Amino acid sequence: MRSSWDRLRHAISFELGGLALISPLGGWAFGLPVADVGVVGVACAIIATVWTYIYNLAFDAALQRVTGGTQKSVSLRVFHAVVFELALLALLMPVIAWYLEVGLLHALGMDVAFAGAYMVYAFLFNWAYDRIFPLPAWHEPSQSGQVAL
Repeated sequence: MRSSWDRLRHAISFELGGLALISPLGGWAFGLPVADVGVVGVACAIIATVWTYIYNLAFDAALQRVTGGTQKSVSLRVFHAVVFELALLALLMPVIAWYLEVGLLHALGMDVAFAGAYMVYAFLFNWAYDRIFPLPAWHEPSQSGQVAL
């Protein structure tokens, strides 16, 4: 499993990259000042950073218990990203509605658009992160039952 330091590096680098990418795109897509989208983005990033740490810790602990390791297949990565984003959507929608002074339905639409963009971003970021910072204990069983390192 990943250390607390590694999880912190992961969460912060994920959120900083997401803010740099999504804030200008969100301002452009919704016709809002980039500064307003940026403020909402920072608030959402703080919430998301805490959520990222908690979610990934719990997910990896459950995966470790079920499979004996934390190696993720492509389909498991998709599942991981979808569940993460659905829960985050529920956490962030009220923040978006309140700060941007829009109705909950409008905030839901905005949140879904951001979630879709972040889902793609999360999938690509996490895959890259695992390649750049692999765990030395990761291994896959070979077809003969032997552990292949």
